[in-house]
Amino acid sequence: MTLEQTEPLGADVHAHTSPRHHQPPEPATPGPVTGHPSSDIASPRVWDGRSKFPHIGEYGFLSDCETNALIAPSGSVEWMCVPRPDSPSIFAKILDRGAGHFRVGPHGVRVPVARRYLPGTLILETTWQTSTGWLVVRDAMLMGPWHDVEDRSSTHRRTPTDDDAEHVLMRTIKCVSGTVDLEVVCEPRPDYARDDVDWEYENSGYSSVVAHVGDSNPDLHLRSSLRFGLEGGKRATARTRMTEGATHFVAMSWGSQDPPTSYADALDAMWRTERFWRDWITQGQFPDHPWRDYLQRSALTLKGLTYSPTGALIAAATTSLPETPGGERNWDYRYAWIRDSTFALWGLYTLGLDREANDFFAFIQDVCRDNRQLQIMYGVGGEERLEEFELPHLSGYEGAQPVRVGNAAYDQRQHDVWGAVLDSVWLHAKSREQLPESLWPILKRQVEEAAKHWHEPDRGIWEVRGEPQHFTSSKLMCWVAMDRGAKLARLYDEPDYATAWQKIADEISDDICTKGVDDRGVFTQRYGDPALDASLLLVPLLRFLPPDDYRVKATVLAIADELTEDGLVLRYRTEETDDGLQGEEGTFTICSFWLVSALVEIGEVERARSLCERLLGYASSLNLYAEEIEPGTGRHLGNFPQAFTHLALINAVMHVIKAESGEAEKGYFGAPRPV
Repeated sequence: MTLEQTEPLGADVHAHTSPRHHQPPEPATPGPVTGHPSSDIASPRVWDGRSKFPHIGEYGFLSDCETNALIAPSGSVEWMCVPRPDSPSIFAKILDRGAGHFRVGPHGVRVPVARRYLPGTLILETTWQTSTGWLVVRDAMLMGPWHDVEDRSSTHRRTPTDDDAEHVLMRTIKCVSGTVDLEVVCEPRPDYARDDVDWEYENSGYSSVVAHVGDSNPDLHLRSSLRFGLEGGKRATARTRMTEGATHFVAMSWGSQDPPTSYADALDAMWRTERFWRDWITQGQFPDHPWRDYLQRSALTLKGLTYSPTGALIAAATTSLPETPGGERNWDYRYAWIRDSTFALWGLYTLGLDREANDFFAFIQDVCRDNRQLQIMYGVGGEERLEEFELPHLSGYEGAQPVRVGNAAYDQRQHDVWGAVLDSVWLHAKSREQLPESLWPILKRQVEEAAKHWHEPDRGIWEVRGEPQHFTSSKLMCWVAMDRGAKLARLYDEPDYATAWQKIADEISDDICTKGVDDRGVFTQRYGDPALDASLLLVPLLRFLPPDDYRVKATVLAIADELTEDGLVLRYRTEETDDGLQGEEGTFTICSFWLVSALVEIGEVERARSLCERLLGYASSLNLYAEEIEPGTGRHLGNFPQAFTHLALINAVMHVIKAESGEAEKGYFGAPRPV
């Protein structure tokens, strides 16, 4: 998870570069905005406080497991990057009301009467009522049969499946009652609104147009049963009056596959996509419980946040949605964090989604190949350099600046990364009851790194910009690295390594219990300081100590009672932690879900259920979550939708369900409790 970042912008963030193996070239990464010739964006845009941004939690999320998009309630695509989730945007209205959008909806009406996903899918249905009629719009990113038949894909490194992304955003429209004036407006602003497009008709008619984008993104082809007009060469528009029973479609494509040419073809493509998602979700194992829908929606969201060619799981679909309204805590989360691996594998294996778990583990294995120095995060293709820069020409969501692209934390030292990898290997090996030969060198390198550095200060799990500290959670994850390493060495029949690594694990454990606990028996954020930190909820979940240990109970209850706002959990108190940033932040939803799991562990099942019910009540109308929830208002804050939040939801809900069904072993990451 991307949580906070590294040195202030302008600091030297150049990192080593290791050879890449069988990877496609990195997408072109634009540099800082300086001297752009387009006069309308040469000066920074300032949010005037009157522009209308939808609440973050009101967006709908679409994906074809290679590209994703966010759709506002108005029917406008306000965030989309092609061809990859970390490519430059083509629509960025979510970050600036003039940065490009793609709307399909009734003229003069911006607020729908209902929105939902078709059950078991990522197909979004929006129902509109106007003064004269009713309209239904369905949006999806199409999935179809595997199409790289003659030539191998230049991006896929995982085993091909029966299905693949069509690289088409499909929007079907039906008037179900009365008459409705329909409008379509497609106004791309490529390269984070730093470039314009040139539209032209593709043939002698009006139904097919193409936007020539340039080098930053592929060309965009728009095909429809409607007639397009091209306004000023910058936008494509269409309008018509629909009567009851009338249907239309609009398809935007950016790949090699031709979009449908008729409404019948469009319906067939939507049916294939619907079948793909429902066939996929049926492979999972979901309990027969009232909370089943939350588990399924979280699983679908996580699937949508994967980049199927490599198996990477991105932290979120967006960049720079603020953690503090109008503040500076704005980061780019469109990358894969190693930290997420343990949480992802536990959640996916728990729900029976083994293929996605195995693909993500293969991505982790790829970036660890050849015993390279492990980073905390990577691009979705395994890229190592994620240079960070600002986009001052964008106003930012509700004026929150800076808007950032890239993430300088890739070059930061965080000591939890080795534990995350080792716990992932442990989970993977347990699922097979063996350790593959190819994993032993990777395992050995990461254990040795943890053994070498565990006693040093670092930036911690929250990636703070303040001075390095001896964070207790970092020591905890180093203990995980040594403990899981010892278990794996026994599995691999290397008893000498197992003995040596277990000895270091015991040394780290003694150090944590001596220096990381205050006079009350509460584990603290950092050595020698009484500040609380929600990351210490992982103490029982990672099986560092048994849940009935007095220090575990004291820690969980202290966080529940003292590190909360309106009952929701903060990461830490900003006034107690040198994170190098200004302003407050909302409660971190992942931490609240961690508290649910930890409460179950210590036997506070009723309290856990009550908190879980409350957290589920904060879900968006589409059962999605951002990174944070603002105390008091319940507004979602931060990047959206957030993978780590949905992973923690899966764990918390399964903890409560298993506890109430009488299952003694809750098993956060599948690690058995100490005997």
